[in-house]
Amino acid sequence: MLTALVIVFVVAYAAIALEHPLKVNKSASALIAAGLLWTIYALSLGDPHTVGEQLGESLMGTAQIVFFLMGAMTIVEVVDAHNGFEVITKRIRTSKLSSLMWLVGFVTFFLSAILDNLTTTIVMISLMRKLLAKHEDRLFFAGIIVIAANSGGAWSPIGDVTTTMLWIGGQITSLAIVKSVILPSLASMIVPLGITAYVLRGREVVARELVESEHGVRTTEFERNVMFFMGLGVLVAVPAFKTVTHLPPFMGVMFGLGILWLVGDLLHRRKEDEYKQHLTLVHALSKIDMASLVFFVGILLAVATLEHTHILASLAQWLDQTVGRLDVIVLIIGIVSAIVDNVPLVAASMGMYSMTDYPANHFLWEFLAYCAGTGGSILIIGSAAGVAAMGLEKIHFFWYVRKISGLALVGYFAGAGVYLVQYRILH
Repeated sequence: MLTALVIVFVVAYAAIALEHPLKVNKSASALIAAGLLWTIYALSLGDPHTVGEQLGESLMGTAQIVFFLMGAMTIVEVVDAHNGFEVITKRIRTSKLSSLMWLVGFVTFFLSAILDNLTTTIVMISLMRKLLAKHEDRLFFAGIIVIAANSGGAWSPIGDVTTTMLWIGGQITSLAIVKSVILPSLASMIVPLGITAYVLRGREVVARELVESEHGVRTTEFERNVMFFMGLGVLVAVPAFKTVTHLPPFMGVMFGLGILWLVGDLLHRRKEDEYKQHLTLVHALSKIDMASLVFFVGILLAVATLEHTHILASLAQWLDQTVGRLDVIVLIIGIVSAIVDNVPLVAASMGMYSMTDYPANHFLWEFLAYCAGTGGSILIIGSAAGVAAMGLEKIHFFWYVRKISGLALVGYFAGAGVYLVQYRILH
């Protein structure tokens, strides 16, 4: 049974990693893997009651992550429908490319911590397409935006899916992850940003005029401000909600989504249905990336079988015996996340190491949040932000390898060095 489970998982993992050449959506591979793994496990064990209990337990943990992401994605879509991000983007004005690079890098870094790295990348690259006329300039900006978005997401419990998974799983707490990972994340962004800004020094911004929003309907400044600040306020309040009530984060997001829905309906109650249709929460729900949510369900349930059969615990023991050093193991996981999806990597790590041996806010979990979050920037296919940038700006894989991968790798090791030095000093 164990051999069959490992073979199925490895084949599925390969299919997920090779999603683009195979032209098979990774959600399909993840769902088939989950179905096959649980089927093999159930038939081999022959104890329906135990398998049912374990599946129910795994599903509960998975559902919490999926409901959280669904709520957060819907909030972001509503803000975007109201052109809410113009509150930030219309303030970005400078004539030097290097100055604009610094400005965009820091805005992306902090926006990613509040929204998430994928949404922030889409918002910022869309902005650059409106601001910059030259495609060559936009490519460099896209590369830096990917690095800044992944770095910004790593230190926030709501900024990156992998950090969110660790937070919801109880491996990290919101205040501890912010305090311990913000400086390493900043280093992983500032080093590549500084090098790129130096390369672009002296060059002028070749600007293009801002265009109308894609749906062609303008919202008032009051509506934009209300939905932007309320949307961001809800997301920022979720960690505080969890701390005060001790309820799971998805409950805070759903509560906030309800409030935002009510405010949106009241804000547009006097408008014609035809005009307000694209501004409603119902429309936002239809625009969220359901394929990604289904992928998380599939991959987390697939990894759960390896956890229940103790395959991951055995792998952790083998790594400890072979490599020996926890910091090196986590660094390797981060680099591997540039090649394969970091969601199953982190899910597997959560199953490999028990919280009895490695309690909440242990070195392992904090360093894993940093490495898995920022390691994906090394290759453009290594993160959702990179894949989004690839599609939006038609970035070639090998252009990214030549121009950006080296910068991201230097930043990755700079941030890791900062974390390790910081950990030695504080502990």
